[in-house]
Amino acid sequence: MTITRTQVGIIGAGPAGLILSQLLHLQGIESVIVEKSSRESIEAIIKAGVLEQGTIDLLNEIGAGARMMKESFHHEGIILRFDGRDARIDFPSLTGGKAVRVYAQHDVNKDLIKSRLAAGADIRFECAAYALEELNGEKPRIRYRDHEGIEHEIICDFIAGCDGTQGLSRIAIPKSDAKVWERLYPFRWFGILCKAPPSSPELIYSMHERGFVLVSTRSAEVQRMYFQCSPTEKV
Repeated sequence: MTITRTQVGIIGAGPAGLILSQLLHLQGIESVIVEKSSRESIEAIIKAGVLEQGTIDLLNEIGAGARMMKESFHHEGIILRFDGRDARIDFPSLTGGKAVRVYAQHDVNKDLIKSRLAAGADIRFECAAYALEELNGEKPRIRYRDHEGIEHEIICDFIAGCDGTQGLSRIAIPKSDAKVWERLYPFRWFGILCKAPPSSPELIYSMHERGFVLVSTRSAEVQRMYFQCSPTEKV
């Protein structure tokens, strides 16, 4: 077993973990990121692609926004479609000039990973954390196995759980300390991902008597559509 000492151990190399690592780096704080997936899979997964103004500003401030500003779609509104009519919501006029950019999450990940590695970051891909220990002690520890099954330990001042609702970090929080706000809706979304040019210059959120529909976009070549369905509906 190898043992590493760092200031902040970060679980997860998604946008949250990568941005946190970059922010810490800019403040002179070292960190180690442990990620169960490979770099290739993280940079390829297709997820949500709308970035609000605060995220846009943050990516630019930390030096990871150049490609986003060049290649993303700049959207200044959305269309709400209901009762047989369209109502456009103009973002800048309602928010003092703020807007959004459509830029896929895997592209955000690519930019953040590139930025962090260029700064000498320690990102450990294909390393699955399996235990978080001494969380209330002076030396919290992350235990993980690499892709060869070899065990490792990271001793930290702090552990940051950035591995989502299904990750190790959430279940490691003692039930007595956890506060969960959850609302379950009686429907789900059926998502269709396709290779096609955008069918609308802006996103369309539509309400019909049979349910909700969203015309979304991911890039100039990939689009995503959603419609409401029952939780018991089968493909």
